[in-house]
Formats: sequence, C-alpha cells, structure tokens
Amino acid sequence: MSDTFKEKKYQVIKNAISSELANFCLNYLLLKRDAVKYMIESGELPNDWLGTLGDSQIPNSYSCYSDPVMETLLVKVISTMKEHTKLDLVPTYSYTRLYEKGDELKRHKDRPSCEISTTMNLGGDDWSIYLEPSGEVNKEGIKIDLTPGDMLIYSGCDLEHWREPFEGNICGQVFLHYNHKNGPFAETNKFDKRPLLGLPGFFQNHIKINS
Repeated sequence: MSDTFKEKKYQVIKNAISSELANFCLNYLLLKRDAVKYMIESGELPNDWLGTLGDSQIPNSYSCYSDPVMETLLVKVISTMKEHTKLDLVPTYSYTRLYEKGDELKRHKDRPSCEISTTMNLGGDDWSIYLEPSGEVNKEGIKIDLTPGDMLIYSGCDLEHWREPFEGNICGQVFLHYNHKNGPFAETNKFDKRPLLGLPGFFQNHIKINS
C-alpha cells in the first residue's frame, strides 16, 4: 500500500480512527464553536485554544489552530502516516474547521509546515475534496470522498487541493501536518516553530527567557 503514496503523492486510509472517536471529536468541536459564538455575542474575546469564527481561507466558519485534542490526534496517527508514506515524519501542527453551507476551499498548495499532510473526516454531511496529482495547476483533478474516521494523506506542498461550495449544513475536518525528518523543512519548522506541541500559535518563534 505504501507504493500508492510514493507513486501518486496521495493515499486514502480507511478507518484511520474509529467512527466513535470521530463522532466524539465532532461533538467536542461543536461544543467549542457554540461557546465561541456565545462569547463573541456577549462581547468577550475567545482565547486561541477555544478557536475563532473565520480565517483567511474560510471567512465565517469555526476554526482552531493546535486544539489539544487535535494535537493528540496528530501524535496518535503518526505511526499510520509513517507506515503508508514510508517516511520518517515529525509532527508540525493541527488545524480544524467546522465547515458550513456555502463554504468553499479555493485551489491552493500548502506552506512548508504542511509538507506531508492528512485531512481527516470527523463527521457531518458528505463533502468531497479534490486533488490534482500531476502537480499541474488548473487541471480538473480527481474527486475523493471520505467517511467519518477516514483520512487522505497527501503532499500538501506539491499537489493542488480544493473543495467546491458546500451544499450540506455541517462538516467537521481536522488537518494533521508533518515534515519529513530528513527533508529541507524539518529543523526550521519543528512543531510549526513552537517550543512544543499543544501550544497556541502566538508561541511561534517564542524564545524562553530564564529569570
């Protein structure tokens, strides 16, 4: 099975986590989203670990960088990632979103911290992801469907990927990102430039000062 990733730079892994764990993660994120919405409506500013409503790619839907549960998933599936890619990988960061009706993920390639990535379906309504495995821009691409607990491994810096406008109501996805331990980005992007996993984004490039 590892040859699939080596040759195509992508591979679907069925049941990477159980549907029960995926459902737990989905409901956990829904709880966090509702808390963030309530805080914003109450005039409070949510902290980074709670997440935010909207980011540069999806302007209105809930998202969260380095949620502790998702960072735990990042570590949990690294053995599966290594098995199927045949690469020695180091984790960089996790990112999760709850997509809502009308959301669209534009065609793009990823930054160096996403050298080897997976998108994992946590549940909700079906929503296909598209890849262009040739690496060429603006081609039609291939359509990939995942069920809760499935994940798609792909070379995020090499392959264009995108999603067409979402016609469902909710779709939970978590992105788990890794670097090749012996690749060009491993040292400069360790933990996405954080001292360790689980820390919010404002710890990027953080230098500890001993008192």
